[in-house]
Amino acid sequence: MSHELDTREALVAHIRAHGQLRGQVVQELDLRDDGELLRSISGAEAAFLGCTLDAETVVHLYRTGADLFPPLSTELPFRPYRSGLYTVEELYEGFDPAVPGSFWQRARDSRIYEYYSQLRHRGEPIPIMETLALRLHDHAIEDALEDLLFDGPAGPRKVVAIMGGHAMRRDQPIYREVARMARGLARAGYLVATGGGPGAMEAANLGAYLAEHDDSVLDEALAILVGDVDYSSHRYLELALQVRDRWPRSEARGESLAVPTWFYGHEPSNLFASHIAKYFANSVREDGLLAIASHGVVYAPGSAGTVQEVFMDACQNHYGTFPMISPMILLGVEHWTRRLPVWPLLQAMSFGKPWGELIGLCDRGEEVLAFIAGHPPIASK
Repeated sequence: MSHELDTREALVAHIRAHGQLRGQVVQELDLRDDGELLRSISGAEAAFLGCTLDAETVVHLYRTGADLFPPLSTELPFRPYRSGLYTVEELYEGFDPAVPGSFWQRARDSRIYEYYSQLRHRGEPIPIMETLALRLHDHAIEDALEDLLFDGPAGPRKVVAIMGGHAMRRDQPIYREVARMARGLARAGYLVATGGGPGAMEAANLGAYLAEHDDSVLDEALAILVGDVDYSSHRYLELALQVRDRWPRSEARGESLAVPTWFYGHEPSNLFASHIAKYFANSVREDGLLAIASHGVVYAPGSAGTVQEVFMDACQNHYGTFPMISPMILLGVEHWTRRLPVWPLLQAMSFGKPWGELIGLCDRGEEVLAFIAGHPPIASK
């Protein structure tokens, strides 16, 4: 079992307490001033990911058994060996609400998307060093996500994912319904997780963000947000920032998770998630988001992407891909029975199967909350 050391203070304290680094993974630290300390111990069964070390210390650690993964020399707008998830502050670094277009031109989120888009559309295979950097990054995100969900003092988090279309507008009644539902889930002790983009995803992260406040605050926030419903506009992001500034999140409350991707980087990551696990590989991101939803997945109205997610989830439940099967709830009777008649097919597929007891069709967020509370996950067989 390996443990991560991602601050210099933690590294020094561990060495002083144990005199060795067996089973430790040291991530992305500048350790050029700690060469003498590191040369005083063995590197056996330790790993150094992206750390900056002087040459003498590199030789010592290598000869005494450490695994060394050096910083990549490729100029990158992201950190491949990062030790934690993203925050809104990090992804929106460079965004200035007073400067129109600043998100698309200056924000870290957009600069990473531009880099990735150029790689994908260059008309030839992505060079191996860039490919390695992308894979290392996504592995680091996956590792940090596991830390968030499974290594807390209270044990594994109870995750409910909320899926839905990015085209859902802030002025639509369903947007308000999704936000209220997510607020109720957060208040009930669930960690709300979304795909991290606009539309239904923003509504869900918003509801969880404001869960610690009085009910009236959500209505006030929505009154601000409906001032712009086009997620590609500067004002859309500016209004979200106004809501954040007016009702700042406390450290221990208002948590939610976003799992977006730079594959769809033209959709800005919404500003209301407290933890952002942003990937390059969309397939890893989609499968992972469904896998971590231990206590259910809610499908708000959406189009092709949401339908794909419904049947990815159904396939996992049908074949018992994971140890536990969690509820699947379709929100929006008209949408899922007439516009996109997914519900009849889900019923037919699940008939006589254990997961057939865990599918639901609802029109109201309160019904979703009751269904999840009354249908805990079951072991797959």
